[in-house]
Amino acid sequence: LDWCHDAVQGVSRTFALTVDVLDEPMSSYICIGYLLCRVADTVEDSSSISPGEQAHLLRLYDSALDPDDDTDIDEFVTAVEPHLPPEGERSDDWMVVANAARVFRTFDALPDDVREAVTPPVRELVSGMAMFVERHSDTGGLRIQSREELEEYCYYAAGTVGNLITNLVTRGNVDRERSSRLYDTAEEFGLLLQLVNIAKDVHDDYTAENNVYLPAEWLDEEGVPQEEVVEPENLSKTASVVFRTATHAKSFVDDAQTYLETVPLRDGNTLAAWAIPFLLAVGTLRELLANPEHAVTGEGVKVSRQEVFAVVSAMNDASSESLAEMRNTIARQPFHRTTTNAD
Repeated sequence: LDWCHDAVQGVSRTFALTVDVLDEPMSSYICIGYLLCRVADTVEDSSSISPGEQAHLLRLYDSALDPDDDTDIDEFVTAVEPHLPPEGERSDDWMVVANAARVFRTFDALPDDVREAVTPPVRELVSGMAMFVERHSDTGGLRIQSREELEEYCYYAAGTVGNLITNLVTRGNVDRERSSRLYDTAEEFGLLLQLVNIAKDVHDDYTAENNVYLPAEWLDEEGVPQEEVVEPENLSKTASVVFRTATHAKSFVDDAQTYLETVPLRDGNTLAAWAIPFLLAVGTLRELLANPEHAVTGEGVKVSRQEVFAVVSAMNDASSESLAEMRNTIARQPFHRTTTNAD
C-alpha cells in the first residue's frame, strides 16, 4: 500500500493532489483504483507497441481483472515484459505497469464491497481502450473522426472513472434521488477533465504518442489534415479547433459542479479532493481560451504552481457553498492574484 501511494505521486501531479487531500480509507481506495486504470492507459498510449499487440495486452489485462476468469495478472506481466523499457530507463508510468502484480495484490486486500465498486468501471475503461486501439489500428495511433467519437473516447477514458468514484461514495445508505443525481453528472465530471487534457496536449499527443484527438470533421472545416495538425503553417487553424474543443469542454462545467455539490463526504471522502482538479480544469480552460496556439506549438498550457498552491490552500477551508464563487473567480483570472483567506 505504501508503494502504491508513492507510485501515484510520480504518474500524475493532479491525481496525487486528490489522493493527498482524501482521508483514509478513501485515499487508498482511490489511489489503487487509479493505478489499476493507469496500467491500461500506459499501454494504450505507447507508440512503441503495435496496435494489435496493444489490443491483445489490454484484453489480457481485462481478463485478469474479471473475477470470474482464471487469467492471472502474472500472465499479463509476462506478456508485457518484452515491451518494458530497460531497467533504469523506465518512467514512473512504466514502473507501475512492471509492478501490476503488486497493485493487484494490494487491491485484492481491500474489502469485498470496495472491489465490487471499483472493478466494473475499470474493466469498462480497459475494454473501451482496447476497442479504440482496434478501431484505429490502420493508422498506428488514434484518429478521432467526430464530436460523437470524441465524447465516446472521453467516456471510456474518464467518464468511467467518474462512475468508479460514484460507486465508492454511494455504498451504503444514500437516498435514491441523490444517487441518481450523482450518476447523472458523474460522466460529465470525467468528460470535463478529459476534454481539457485533450485540448491542452495537442502537440505532445501527436509528437510523442501519434494520437490526434481533435475531431477530423472539425479540422476538415479549417482545411487541416490530421497528419499536419502541428505543422507551423496550420498553427492558427489548429488553434481555432483547440478553442472549439475547449469551448465544448466548458459546456460540462455546470454538471461537474453539480456533481461536486452532491457527492457524499463519507469514508474519508472530501470535497477538496474533487474540487481541486475541477477548479484547476477551469483555470486551464481560461488559459486555453486565451492562448489556444500554445497547445499546438508545444509551449504548453497550464496553470502556474502559485495558482495550484492558492487553490489547494483555499480548498482546505472551503465548503460546497463557496465552490461556485471560486469557480467564477478562477474563470476570470489566476486565483493567486485574488485576495483570499489564505493571504
